[in-house]
Parts: sequence; structure tokens; C-alpha cells
Amino acid sequence: MRPDAADRAQWSVVIPALQEVQQLPLLLGQLQGPEQVVVVDGGSSDGTAAAAAAMGAHVVHASAANRGLQLAVGAAHATRPWLLFIHADARLPEQWQELLAEALAAEAVIAAAFRLRVRGLGWKLRLLERLVGLRSRWRGLPYGDQGLAIAADDYQQIGGYRPLPLMEDLDLVQRLGQIGRVALAAGAVQVSDRRWRRLGVWRSSWRNARLRAAWRRGIDPQELARRYR
Repeated sequence: MRPDAADRAQWSVVIPALQEVQQLPLLLGQLQGPEQVVVVDGGSSDGTAAAAAAMGAHVVHASAANRGLQLAVGAAHATRPWLLFIHADARLPEQWQELLAEALAAEAVIAAAFRLRVRGLGWKLRLLERLVGLRSRWRGLPYGDQGLAIAADDYQQIGGYRPLPLMEDLDLVQRLGQIGRVALAAGAVQVSDRRWRRLGVWRSSWRNARLRAAWRRGIDPQELARRYR
């Protein structure tokens, strides 16, 4: 029998970070309980690692700014039976562990993610959130922005995150979908609108769709990362 996922002490929260000294402390402020917090820094020069350590996180330094690698390194340092992978600009819903426990308890569920809420105004962002919700619920394809919760044993069994500079989330979720269902928890994780603000909602969404299509065609992830930047 697995440990109770509603108990925060049973969780390791893994956070990849790069130049996140402004955003990360706000997330860490939500994680001051009995859970283990592992921050994997990708070479920040803005004091991200020091800020994380000052707030009690276990800080690990990855050899490169590669999110797939950072997530894999963080998982290797996690010691609790449940894993939550979450981005540094995220804000978790209250009682996040109970929401995840409920989702993970459903039949055939191997992992769970949150609904997406983008911090920002405008109907385009609200439409984006609805479309993300539909894709996540009906296709079982949440992306990294939404967090990912999974039992440590199942994570190891599936092979974990691969050291991909891009598409590391889609790669893992597709493998998980081969052995179980990826559920959507009731609560929403809030993320910064900076990416959509920089490029615009439609341009950013179109670019991401093209990158995903290129990845499915077998384009090298290193090349995709260059296009993403």
C-alpha cells in the first residue's frame, strides 16, 4: 500500500530554475511545510540558488541549463514516495496535496497535473486556458506548466525525464499514457504570463504547435531548442 498522498510529508517537490530570483521565492513561500523541496539550478547568475537555499530548499546544480536534465537531476535527489515537478514561476492551489491525492486515487491513473491559470488579463488568455484544459482532460496531455505528480516508483519504472532541452514534458507524458491515465486535478496552478506577453498569445501558441509537430516528426530536440530561443 502506498503512503498517503494527502500527507505533505510524503512529497518531494522538484523545481528546475534559471534566473528565477524574482519568481521562485513566491513559490517556495508556499512550500514551508514538511515536504522536501529540491531546486535544480541551471547556472543562474542572479542569486536564484542562494535565495532558494535561504528559504530551506535543497539546492542542486545541474551541469547545463537544460530543463529535462534539471528535472532528472532533481528526481535523483528526491527521497519521498511522491514526486511533484513544478516550474519556478508557478503558484500552487491551496491544499495542493489533497487535490493531487484525489486525482491520483482514481482508477487506472498513473500521474496527475493541475488545470492551468495564466496570471494576466484578457480574453485571449482565458480562451487559452480553456483550450489547454480540453487538451489535458480529453487527450491526457498536460504540459510542464501544469505540474506533474507521480509516485516515485512509477517514475522510475517509466524511465523518468530524459535530458531533453525541449519537449521533455510531452516525451514523459506520452510514455506515461502507454501504461496508465494522466488525470487532471480539480485545482489550478497559476503561471506567469511573461511568455505569452513577450510574443503574443496567438504567435506563442502557433510557434509551440509547430515545435510539437516538428518533434513528432523526429526533429532533433537540440534544433528545436534553438528555434524556441
